[in-house]
Amino acid sequence: MRKTNILTVWGPTILFSIVLPWITYGMLTDHGMHEVPALLLISCWPVAELAIYFGIHRRVDEFSMLILITLVLGALSALAYNSAKLLFLKDSALTGLLGIAFLVSLALKRPLIFYFGRKFGTDGTAEGVADWNAMWDKYPGFRTSQRKLTVVWGVAFLLEAGVKAALVYMLDTGTMVGVSNVLPFVVLGLLMVYTIRTGRKGRARRAATEAAEAQSAEAQPLGVTPPPVEA
Repeated sequence: MRKTNILTVWGPTILFSIVLPWITYGMLTDHGMHEVPALLLISCWPVAELAIYFGIHRRVDEFSMLILITLVLGALSALAYNSAKLLFLKDSALTGLLGIAFLVSLALKRPLIFYFGRKFGTDGTAEGVADWNAMWDKYPGFRTSQRKLTVVWGVAFLLEAGVKAALVYMLDTGTMVGVSNVLPFVVLGLLMVYTIRTGRKGRARRAATEAAEAQSAEAQPLGVTPPPVEA
């Protein structure tokens, strides 16, 4: 992924999910607002990002829809809480549910990581999306790696949820705001690095497979179809 594409994808997310919530929480609490309403208000920033994205692109992809559903569930559950600790525990619970959703998606035709990969691994054009979809049908190795990555992501989110839940009882609210906003992106960053490395290895295998198929086709007599080589 080119640097310009990385900035386009991650820049707004970092701004609306880390920088603006942290600054806004400090301003609100410094002016006397209670922790709970301040935490609820800063959760509006990621919603604003989704609205802006939809206004520009006129669509909401599967990744954005998943985030939106998570935010809605969080907002609804937060209405019943009057404790900052419970709000943070709610976030941990949602992260845990996300991990479970990844693992459950293994039973579906295509696991969740397939859609995450399509968002961040393509340029978003119709041609790029079509090429990504075609790899699922064409390469058995691609399907295997997507399911393996789904397991890794699901387990990572479950571990993240456990760590955040433990930190709720160890850190003060102001510190926890920063941790709860930064930790998910640290985990996500590590997952992305692992996923990119896995993707590169997969592309190398597919390139080798295609080269072997082309070489085999050249060596075959006319009219004879060589057997397929699994990626």
